[in-house]
Amino acid sequence: MSKQRILIINCDDFGQSAATNQAIMHLLEEGKVSSATIMVPAPGFEEAAAWCRRRNQPNIGLHLTLTSEFEAIRWRSLTGHPSLHGEDGTMHRTCEAFERRADAGAVMRELEAQYRLLAGYGFPVSHADNHMGSLYGVATGRSFIPQVLWKCARWGLPFRLFRKIDPSDTLLAGIPGAEGAVAKASALAGVLGVAIPDYLLSHTFGIEEGETYESFKQMMITKMYNLPEGISETYIHPGVENPVMQRSIPHWAKRVWEYRLLLEDDFTYAIQDAGVTLANYGHVAKYGRSSRWQSASSLMRGLLKK
Repeated sequence: MSKQRILIINCDDFGQSAATNQAIMHLLEEGKVSSATIMVPAPGFEEAAAWCRRRNQPNIGLHLTLTSEFEAIRWRSLTGHPSLHGEDGTMHRTCEAFERRADAGAVMRELEAQYRLLAGYGFPVSHADNHMGSLYGVATGRSFIPQVLWKCARWGLPFRLFRKIDPSDTLLAGIPGAEGAVAKASALAGVLGVAIPDYLLSHTFGIEEGETYESFKQMMITKMYNLPEGISETYIHPGVENPVMQRSIPHWAKRVWEYRLLLEDDFTYAIQDAGVTLANYGHVAKYGRSSRWQSASSLMRGLLKK
């Protein structure tokens, strides 16, 4: 297991819009990605959830959503607490606004409401993650990680955290204090028995200066050959190109790139040629708990049998 290189490719923002839904459904149908996570408060949620229910789609998680970042696509919380909304009555546009204004009890109730609505659709919920990282405390230091890990422990779901930062990931490695925060969060996940991946591999949300589709593709292919040992996750935000997305979503072109990349034969070949195994969060659920928790769990089961 230790020498294997396992990769999860997750589609974030399922349910955000028709363009996003179309792309993610296609990638799931073709088996090009590991999983997708649904935004319960977003306007395309019903379409995404109904599609998953018809197919009994097995690799769908919950994209816990506490922010609404786009001017043209707005959504409210499920629970309606005023601390979760900005002046226009929809969710905060930035993580900083959310972290500064959200009432902790209201956050907990909203997380539970989003989980229960998704779970009520009848298909299995495979894991949870977080839209824009609003629960991680990156903007102000006010983190809701203990609360969300406690929820995931009760729900029996793995969560998108990571044990280590890959030094080649300049975005994550460049966050001040990130290593210490990761160590504390992963230790808490271990105590609670919440399964997590070993690494999270990120890339910029928008198109960088001078970046082209070909350079983006080469960067992603290179990542496959440099993937660290263990379980890694990377995420994409795919979308099909259409006039509505072009009007509504900044950085829409990067979403089209990500959708196109996953359909490219040479990207599929690179995964295979690099000896990378594509897996989903079922693999994390099985292998992603700390060895200390595994030992304690085995001991407890043994005592209960006596």
